[in-house]
Amino acid sequence: MKFRKRKLLSQIINEKSQMVLDEQQTLLSKDRLSIHLDDNVQKLESIYTDCADIKFRYFILGNESKAVLIYVDGMSNVEEIDNNLLTPLMSLELEKEPDIHALIERTLTVSNIKEIRTYDDVVNEVSSGNPIILIDDQSKGISAGIPKWEKRSLQEPTTETVVRGPRDGFIETLSTNIVLLRRKIRSPKLKMKSHQIGRYSQTQVVIMYIEGIADQTLIEEVQNRLNRIDIDGILESGYIEEFIKDHPYSPFPLMLDTERPDIAAASLLEGNVVILTDGTPFVLIAPTTFYSLLQSPEDYYEGFIIGTLIRWLRYVFLLVALLLPSVYVAILTYHQEMIPTTLLISVAKSREQIPFPALVEALLMEVSFEALREAGIRLPKNIGSAVSIVGALVIGQAAVSAGLVSAPMVMAVAITGIASFLIPRYSASIVLRILRFPIMFLAGTLGLVGIMLGLLTIIVHMCTLRSFGVPYLQPLAPIRNSELKDSILRAPWWSFKKRPHWTDDYNKVRQPNGQKPSPLKGKE
Repeated sequence: MKFRKRKLLSQIINEKSQMVLDEQQTLLSKDRLSIHLDDNVQKLESIYTDCADIKFRYFILGNESKAVLIYVDGMSNVEEIDNNLLTPLMSLELEKEPDIHALIERTLTVSNIKEIRTYDDVVNEVSSGNPIILIDDQSKGISAGIPKWEKRSLQEPTTETVVRGPRDGFIETLSTNIVLLRRKIRSPKLKMKSHQIGRYSQTQVVIMYIEGIADQTLIEEVQNRLNRIDIDGILESGYIEEFIKDHPYSPFPLMLDTERPDIAAASLLEGNVVILTDGTPFVLIAPTTFYSLLQSPEDYYEGFIIGTLIRWLRYVFLLVALLLPSVYVAILTYHQEMIPTTLLISVAKSREQIPFPALVEALLMEVSFEALREAGIRLPKNIGSAVSIVGALVIGQAAVSAGLVSAPMVMAVAITGIASFLIPRYSASIVLRILRFPIMFLAGTLGLVGIMLGLLTIIVHMCTLRSFGVPYLQPLAPIRNSELKDSILRAPWWSFKKRPHWTDDYNKVRQPNGQKPSPLKGKE
């Protein structure tokens, strides 16, 4: 009883503290800068108490007015502060110009200058790495856009490598990621809408779309879902994905995440919306379908015949990755008559000394293989792949030699693991790995009937899914004949005359007729 009272009291105190914090934040956002510099400095110093990296640099503006420069050590360019801010400001002549702000804007050799009027604006600009200039007898300050912080160089994404295609990838800096997309799509129709999410992290989140191609209803829906997010901080785009996807309890990914600018640009040209988050190289694409998760950018860079064959191979091995151990268990346990006699004798001979039923044998090998795969991911790259491959070979051979599992089961698990590597998206691959286990249990208890029940359950569930209102299995459910050429097949580029039909209002025409190449064209 006492524990419950303490817990209730602690909950009440936390709620009151949060209410006080929210009220202070609201007042801070509305509280305007004072005309007195000392009052502004005192207020800001109280806000930045115990913040040793926040620097207050006092100086005299034109030998007359007191001023202060506020910046974050390590996030602002100190050389530009000295050369382009302090040096020209301290040598100004204020007698000839009554409007100090206009004089400063003409004097500073900084392209990005902005006026700020509230303490909340000061905090936001300082946290973004932009130095703030406050002047005595002035009720507004000046923000100079000269941030500087360390960032990773552009590299090819390790999880989305291609043989043919661009080698650049997104990084953790939002401005760089926006530039990468601007390089792909240089039209002024490429629009951006910025959001700030997280009470403490104040993470910048940007929505990008192409005006005239993306449906306005889709854009508004994405904005509404982002505006509803109220959390302490956003550290990665995965936070946002969980808040805004349609079916939070479904294991299937309902948004596409990528590190490749070419995939994001191609999605924009199809009418999708791209969500970029500061601090992560992974951008989100909405809406998406199940078939988008099985497509690789290389499908569109090679010939359409090669792209179609590789896509079919991917679909086949998707079924192999999901069903092969289950089918093996079901046939070996309940449907031995389906196995040719010679093969049945060979399998029975290999299982002669195995003490476990086929289901336990399969579970033992699958769990071991998944553990080795996860260990290989977490280990350093230099030894991770070697440990996972050698470990699988050694453990498999040792298990067969010890009589714990049969050699055919090791082969089935190995082929299943290879098949799962053919799935281009890790988010889709891990779903198959998860669903493999309940289907194995159904196969071990009900045989092939259990496998069919499991497949029907998965298909029915996928038919109920939506990604921002778009059916997850489109264009097969509901069927759209014009879009089958980019799902089951990879049709040639000159046949993509219409864009995917994501919403009711969209720009249908992608390219005009008559694009098919012909040897007679161009001859007089």
